[in-house]
Amino acid sequence: MEFIPINLTKHKECVIAFRKDSFIVSFGTDKDFGDENTYVDWLQQQSVKYPKGFVLLVENEIPIGQLELTVKEYEGKEIGYVNLYYLVPNKRGMGLGSLLHEYAIKYFKDNNVTEYHLRVSPTNKHAIAFYKKNGMKQIKTEFNGKVLRMAGTI
Repeated sequence: MEFIPINLTKHKECVIAFRKDSFIVSFGTDKDFGDENTYVDWLQQQSVKYPKGFVLLVENEIPIGQLELTVKEYEGKEIGYVNLYYLVPNKRGMGLGSLLHEYAIKYFKDNNVTEYHLRVSPTNKHAIAFYKKNGMKQIKTEFNGKVLRMAGTI
């Protein structure tokens, strides 16, 4: 298994499907996903800005996971931000999430941040358990309780 940069010419349909599935897992529907072209445009811009942060996990050249990692300002401090941790359904629960997490931590270390955040649906119990197992803590709710903001330290 290896991490490779997202190539939208080659991986466009794959990353759209992965992102939509992440909405279904998190919220039970992908109705709030929005416009595919808007997502692809955003992904293209972010991939240029953070080339090592927007990657696919591939096994035998088949994408099985995706990471979207950035560095941004939060309350006056630079933090790492996980936009997406994703594994295809048949690879979940096999310990592969630790590969995504290890990659993210190394990425954030390489970008000199000591804290990282993400948002998760309060109904996504498996994800919350995974994040807590990796030392993250809930710091607040956002969007009228629709998501929890969690933080971890590096």
